[in-house]
Parts: sequence; C-alpha cells; structure tokens
Amino acid sequence: MTEDLNKLSVEDLGMLFPIVLTEYNPEWRNKFLAEKELLLDSLKTVKIIGIEHIGSTAIPGLIAKPTIDILLEIKDGADISHMTEQLKRIGYNSIPKPENPPPHLMFVKGYSITGYCGQTYHIHIRYLGDWDELVFRDYLVRNPDVVQLYAGLKKRLSVSYKNDREKYTDAKTDFIKDIIQRARKELDNLP
Repeated sequence: MTEDLNKLSVEDLGMLFPIVLTEYNPEWRNKFLAEKELLLDSLKTVKIIGIEHIGSTAIPGLIAKPTIDILLEIKDGADISHMTEQLKRIGYNSIPKPENPPPHLMFVKGYSITGYCGQTYHIHIRYLGDWDELVFRDYLVRNPDVVQLYAGLKKRLSVSYKNDREKYTDAKTDFIKDIIQRARKELDNLP
C-alpha cells in the first residue's frame, strides 16, 4: 500500500491525511510499549541499540497527531535488508527519506491508499547518536509551561496548514530548534 502512497503528490497526501490534533491520551504510552515488544520480538537478529518513544505522543499533556513516533537505533553493520523484510512482515512499509540521517530509513504503519487504517506508527531508523528528538522530548517533559507554548503553536499551524504536513512541520522548526538549543545549554551546565 505505501508503495502506492509514495506515488501520490504532496497535495494528494495532504488531502488524504490532514493534520488532525487530539488531546493527550495516556494510552499512547501503552501503545508504544506494545509496539516496542513487537519490534523486539520481530527484530531479534537485528543489532538494536535502543527503542525510544519520541514525538508529541511521548510528552504528557501535549496535543498531538495520534501517531506513535519511534526512534530505533541500530548498530553499524546491521542487516538493513533483513530488518526491512521483518518490518514489512509486521505491517510496516518503507518511505524513502534521503534527507534523514543515515541509514536514511523510515517505516510507517496505519496508512492506506484510502486513508488511515488503525493506529499509525512512524519508525525513524538511526545509527547510534545524540539525537535532538530525545533532547527535545526530555526538555518538554521537564517543562510543562513550554508544553503549553508548543501546543498553542501546533493548534495555530494545524489550522493554517491542515492539508500540508510538510509546511506544518517546517513551520514548527524554529520553535523546536530554540528549545533544543536551550535544552543543550541546560545539559551543559549540569554538574
């Protein structure tokens, strides 16, 4: 199915999958944990370093598109084709992401050519690193006042860019970069 989705234009994808924000749902954590177990079971032979819940659904109290974002770190030398095969077996499809950090891989589940089909998941595959997504998540978890600022921004942008996920994401970039910079400074000042 995703192969067909990869052929759609950005405009068509925006109409098929509009930006819809929902209130925070504590069940998102349980969905992540269940999917993590499925991934660990399915990828037993892949050299996994860690699996983390990232994105807005990982931040208590934050409105979000109800997609569970997962950061899956693998070791150099992991068998990418085997991992891809295993992920496809459990319903994931690959999306080309040449702009993402190596190994340039993202997998999604819960999408079809006719729209959403069940819970959506995004797996961001990365080699071991110091990833901004984790720094951003942890800072927001520690700073509920910033969560409210971010929620306000997301609400405004979801109206402006309801059918354009790329512009919605791009419009959040400056806010996110600022928070990451603040978070890294805070980490640098820890004893």
